[in-house]
Amino acid sequence: MNTSKSQAWSYSSNGTDMAIAPPKPNPKRLYQVWKGNNKFLCRGRIVFGHDAGSLFLTSFMIGGPAITFCIRMIVMTKGQNPFFVYPVLIGGIVLTVLDFSFLFLTSGGDPGIIPRNSQPPESDEASDITTPSMEWVSTKVSNLKIPRIKDIKVNGHTVKVKFCDTCLLYRPPRASHCSICNNCVQKFDHHCPWVGQCIGLRNYPYFIMFISSSTILCLYVFVFSWINILRVRGNIWSVMSRDILSVILIVYCFIAVWFVGGLTVFHFYLICTNQTTYENFRYRYDKKQNPFSKGILGNLNEVFCSKISPSMINFRAWASEEEDAVASGSTTSESERGFVNSKEKFDIEVENRYSNDAGKGLPLILQNLDYSSLRDNVKRKNLHHIGVDNKLKSVSVPIGREQYSQSSSTVGSSTSKRTEASIS
Repeated sequence: MNTSKSQAWSYSSNGTDMAIAPPKPNPKRLYQVWKGNNKFLCRGRIVFGHDAGSLFLTSFMIGGPAITFCIRMIVMTKGQNPFFVYPVLIGGIVLTVLDFSFLFLTSGGDPGIIPRNSQPPESDEASDITTPSMEWVSTKVSNLKIPRIKDIKVNGHTVKVKFCDTCLLYRPPRASHCSICNNCVQKFDHHCPWVGQCIGLRNYPYFIMFISSSTILCLYVFVFSWINILRVRGNIWSVMSRDILSVILIVYCFIAVWFVGGLTVFHFYLICTNQTTYENFRYRYDKKQNPFSKGILGNLNEVFCSKISPSMINFRAWASEEEDAVASGSTTSESERGFVNSKEKFDIEVENRYSNDAGKGLPLILQNLDYSSLRDNVKRKNLHHIGVDNKLKSVSVPIGREQYSQSSSTVGSSTSKRTEASIS
């Protein structure tokens, strides 16, 4: 029985071969075969980044002080003015709930992942010239050449877009490939380790609300912890020595507000100038005009008042056979997938040149010579001249880039042994 990956063969009763269709594999959802480093929950409804475990640390750093403050206010309800304690307690609970809500909306949603291609796009700008400003990629399947960088027009300005070797697509303007999550993301801002997710087009508004609510929560706990100390009559140092919990909250929030507050101010600056963190650190639009800026009001409206665009990927959709095959071969190299990098291309060209030129250095009569008959003649001579085998030189036969040598002395010795065996 002969088997293969595509079909199996069996013999029928009359002796003829019959092809049996292989069993169909179980269908899979797209999130089950996704090649990115994402982690999915609820059967693909929740999309986390590669380092989603950092959410536990972030939740502890936010929830610990906030819950401690709320418990402190509940304890103060005994013997304190309820018109002061209950509103402060409710405000702390509301801010904590909002902060956690924006945290999980930022971390558990699609940041704007761009679908991958299983094959490279058709090149409309094929060029045989490689310049320092334009590299190209090639495939083994065909002599297709794809420019590494293309120029497109955005609001009258020239913007360069790059070809992604991993996703096999030209990234849209402002998109970039995240090396941690292994995805191309629309309007890529940065990968935030605190939320364990890429920050892109679809979750950037939630991220802004998360860091803003975190800043407000820090200031809220800081201010009312001071008020709780100052409301007690007596020496402030003696009051602080008796209320250690409020002192710890004051110190913690004072340190935290510099980090989260500074981050909030920086991102509001980026929003007003319509930049991303990636663009601010790499392109420096302050030295040239930003083609995406719409003015301060327009930029603010774009982030806070615009509808969030729908996801480009339905991770719960059934994966096609092509996507399943690509995912099963995700560990293959670029050369196995059809792509050729510069080093592999050089090796292939050299190998083809040697294989085409093999034997060109020999005369035509030697190229067409039948060496098998020559070896038979040597054997016949050795049967009659056993003592001459040590004087014969080795015969070398060039084939391609390798040379296979057959020593006539070895032939002579082997045939002499056969002759002696036959005589005996």
